[in-house]
Amino acid sequence: MPDEPTRPYPVKLCTWREIPSNHPLSAPSQYDDFIVTHINHTLDAHYTGNFQMWHRWFIYTYETALREECGYKGYQPTPPIFNGDPYSLGGNGAWDPDLPASLITLPEGVTGDPFTLPRGVGGGYVTTGPFANLTVNLGPIADLPGLGVPKNPQADGLGYNPRRVKRDLGPAINKRYANYTTVFVTDLLSKPNITEYRLLLEGGFNNGGEIGPHGGGHYTINGDPGGDLWVSPADVAFYVHHGNMDRMWTLWQAIDPVNRTVLLDDGPYGHITWNNEPPSRLMTMDDVINIGWAGPPTTMREMMSTTSGPLCYFYK
Repeated sequence: MPDEPTRPYPVKLCTWREIPSNHPLSAPSQYDDFIVTHINHTLDAHYTGNFQMWHRWFIYTYETALREECGYKGYQPTPPIFNGDPYSLGGNGAWDPDLPASLITLPEGVTGDPFTLPRGVGGGYVTTGPFANLTVNLGPIADLPGLGVPKNPQADGLGYNPRRVKRDLGPAINKRYANYTTVFVTDLLSKPNITEYRLLLEGGFNNGGEIGPHGGGHYTINGDPGGDLWVSPADVAFYVHHGNMDRMWTLWQAIDPVNRTVLLDDGPYGHITWNNEPPSRLMTMDDVINIGWAGPPTTMREMMSTTSGPLCYFYK
């Protein structure tokens, strides 16, 4: 979105409930600026050539704001993160016995068949931990059958629509796609090139719902907004999940840093449109990464390494 303005950097997440958004239309708070950005860039930052670089800059901007504006000294938390204690990301949603399996549909205009995924062991509101009363203000944009959350009446999902967080955490999707016991994760580091890496990470189309570790992490969280492709950053667990996505890519790059920090995807997910629909050019190292209301722009080149350019971090 070349005409999308950028906002002053950094945001003040520590007081996001009190500080108004910089978005002129609908976002109630500065935290919501991140959700607006993700909504606006869902179709050009997924299954496209900038997927990993865009999200690397997005989560880095978020964590930088936590440290520089809020005095946060730590990193993204590690397990147990969903046990509901005061230092967790809150617990699971309350058990909803009537919740059906998740029906996953692709965005309008994108080729692919809908498929179902098994439900978790929650489905209701998050009632424990520091985020028990967290409010989701935007969306939903995706269909979320069974959750009792109708789509946002505003077509772009940016209308003010406050509601409590729901989660449907459960073991089935996690064991299949998103932990180290599954071939989907253990095989990532053995992939010889970025195209094969991404096809495994993000899953293919028309493949019976083999969604890979990226989708696997999102649908392990599930619920509202976790199961909404557009609005998923409204659940703070989004940043933990994408931190691990960035970690896996960083470790893969470290196997051959000379070549893997300059290598762009030239496969079906390497273009500037989702799965190359409609047909478009491949991304280049000098393409701009725009995160709109969340922070300043950068380039693909600057996001290829976590230890050069504006970045300075690594994962254990």
